[in-house]
Amino acid sequence: MKLEALHIGMAVRHPQYGLGTVKTISELTADIQFNDAKRTVEPDVAGLEPAEAHAAFTGLDIPLKQFVESTVDAAITKLGLQPPDSVVAQLGLRWHNGKVVLHPADATLSTKEVPLEVFFHKIVMVRNSMRVLEQKINAHEKLTDGEKVEMQQYITRCYGSLTTFNVLFKNKEDQF
Repeated sequence: MKLEALHIGMAVRHPQYGLGTVKTISELTADIQFNDAKRTVEPDVAGLEPAEAHAAFTGLDIPLKQFVESTVDAAITKLGLQPPDSVVAQLGLRWHNGKVVLHPADATLSTKEVPLEVFFHKIVMVRNSMRVLEQKINAHEKLTDGEKVEMQQYITRCYGSLTTFNVLFKNKEDQF
């Protein structure tokens, strides 16, 4: 393994000493902490190998895990998506096991009952979709700033309309 391929903190495998972590790098050698001791080795002749998978691209040589994580993070940002666990809202305790009951004006029609947890979930999903839409508008390459502002005004009005449902949220910071 070439000395240039090493970086501090990198996990490496030595044929004799096993797994180790690069602690320091000098002009010709590297200090590596193995399980039994810290050793100074010359990577070019020591038979060192990366202990973790690597992806090599032109001008890029980093651990595969780091490459995949940064690629996924960049893709999520570029697409304007949020990780599924980024917004966790909880229904207020007083509403648990409650129902939304809709009575039609026409007495011949049946009443509709929806469990409050289902209704709350739908409200939260609308909010999350509005956030994604807002991110996509802001990141859109072809919209002018004026067009973005115009669309943002509609989103703001939608959020305003949804404030009616703030009473359902357990935590104030989750509200609209």
